Amino acid sequence: MIAVIDYGMGNLQSVVGGLEKAGAQIQTAVSGDDIKNAEAIVLPGVGAFESGMSNLRDKGIIEPLKEIISEGIPFLGICLGMQLLFTESEEHGTHKGLNIIPGKVIRFTDTDLKIPHMGWNQVDFAKPSTLCEGIKESPHYYFVHSFYCVPDNEDHVLGRTEYGVPFCSAVEKDNVFGTQFHPEKSQKTGLTLLRNFVDIVENRTTKTQRH
Repeated sequence: MIAVIDYGMGNLQSVVGGLEKAGAQIQTAVSGDDIKNAEAIVLPGVGAFESGMSNLRDKGIIEPLKEIISEGIPFLGICLGMQLLFTESEEHGTHKGLNIIPGKVIRFTDTDLKIPHMGWNQVDFAKPSTLCEGIKESPHYYFVHSFYCVPDNEDHVLGRTEYGVPFCSAVEKDNVFGTQFHPEKSQKTGLTLLRNFVDIVENRTTKTQRH
């Protein structure tokens, strides 16, 4: 069972639908108690960083989420859900994030660019990953965002994309994955990525049951 966190930050149903197409059983989580027995966590989201953190805090999700991640439970953050993994964001001031991946979230500053960055763009995966298995080289995914993540540690960069500047468009740190793009809106290539995440969850669950 994969818990998809509903914290009032948009795109919940499209993510749930994508995961169900990928073969997942889904539980919608609206509190810290709802995620405690999950086999995996997905944090979607569209909107402002500060509002996202405030909503997670109000629902009592932050501390249980950090504890579950520390136990090795697979986690996937999508769009804002990836940004919230970071230490802080400069969106509308400086705001603290979950600090699961050290680094910051900054705004695109090239005045010649159309902001938000919206539409299809190429992702170059920086290293082998189970999340990317079966995906062709330099696939295209769908983006909608005005800010991007800058990890302190290059080892946490899973994918890069060019939009005026090269930026981190996917991350991986142990059991934690994040995509700035929307796999649930990225047709077959996005569905493959979601299926890979479901496989990661199922493989971990099977190993746990054997022990």
